[in-house]
Amino acid sequence: MSEEHNFLHHITGSFAQPAAENPTVEMVEAAYRHHGLHYRYLNTEVPPEKLADAVAGARAMNWAGFNCSIPHKVAVIEHLDGLGESASVIGAVNCAVRRDGQYIGENTDGKGFLKSLQEVVDPAGKKLVMFGAGGAARAIGVECALAGAAHITVVNRSADRGNELVTLLNDKTPVTAVLEAWDGDYTVPAGTDVVINATSIGLADAEAKLALDLNTLTAEMVVADVIPNPPRTQLIRDAEAKGCTVIDGLGMLVNQGITGIQYWTGETVDGNVMRARLEELFGAA
Repeated sequence: MSEEHNFLHHITGSFAQPAAENPTVEMVEAAYRHHGLHYRYLNTEVPPEKLADAVAGARAMNWAGFNCSIPHKVAVIEHLDGLGESASVIGAVNCAVRRDGQYIGENTDGKGFLKSLQEVVDPAGKKLVMFGAGGAARAIGVECALAGAAHITVVNRSADRGNELVTLLNDKTPVTAVLEAWDGDYTVPAGTDVVINATSIGLADAEAKLALDLNTLTAEMVVADVIPNPPRTQLIRDAEAKGCTVIDGLGMLVNQGITGIQYWTGETVDGNVMRARLEELFGAA
């Protein structure tokens, strides 16, 4: 095998639209360097009308796999050879993996969050309150449900979108899910084990507040935010002040990276290396 052909076997990357500054590139490349893995992670701009060509190109060059960002997470499915269990339930793919010459679609969004959560508490049998009903909430809800969560309350402003997620969770996973309207400051029910912000509130805005009655948070609760930048969102700081155990969005992003790299290379990398690089980028060191 030629050196050039071998190099193509060890390419992973992201099909983004547009291919803006991508912290995942820095994070993954840092892990590759640290572990001496002969892989590269390339960020490529792929407009929707060129998605089929991009996947065909990856096949032709025998890439180990690739990530997909919005708006490709659903559209890419028709160009793949199959789906993993949770990706099939979620109905969206953010990670394609070459297995026996085929590209299988996985979703590491929820898996990344679940690993971060499991480092603090096992969601099995627990009651969760989750703000949001978009793509991140869908992935997180499905993964937590498949991991044995007993009850998920979806809190969302749009009843239609919220009901869509609740129906999915009730119909396709073992969990019991309900929708509650998000109108004003939400009161977290007593007995809640985990509170999750799965919205974009707080992204690039350290002062943005979640409409939440902070007096209903207790020290027994775990509070998690999916926002990686800034890592210390207002929610994280408020929850810490209430004595809650907190999980910031960097944990989800790092564990997504660990999962993706394991899919592509078969190696388990050190998450601390990736987190340190993200902290450098986001000024959180």
